[in-house]
Amino acid sequence: MLSPKRVKYRKQHKGRRKGFATRGNTVAFGDFGLQAMEDCALTARQIEAGRIAISRSVKRGGKVWVRSFPHKPVTKKPAEVRMGSGKGNPEFWVASVKPGTVIFEINGVTREQAAEAFRLAAHKLPLKTRFLERE
Repeated sequence: MLSPKRVKYRKQHKGRRKGFATRGNTVAFGDFGLQAMEDCALTARQIEAGRIAISRSVKRGGKVWVRSFPHKPVTKKPAEVRMGSGKGNPEFWVASVKPGTVIFEINGVTREQAAEAFRLAAHKLPLKTRFLERE
């Protein structure tokens, strides 16, 4: 599972994801990309599930880039605990994704293979996506 090696602070505020991605919104490394069409907090498990779906689909051919990394900790309090007494402990990590963010990229495969791989990966993700090609 993806998670940062070190962080300055263990816990973070929830924050807001308004607006569109101004960085990381073009295909930069590969020939094809999977772009987010809505905002979402992608968990490390969802990113990993998408990556595995892509690599299995292309029979481990080509090269895959994961463009979003889960930097933000999400805390939870145990079930049936009364209000107050501080914030819960970090449970998992999420990547804050805005509309337009490129999540995965791939090259070394045909357009049809890439489209099918990204279709399978999109089923693992909780947001609408679209297929991009390098200009």
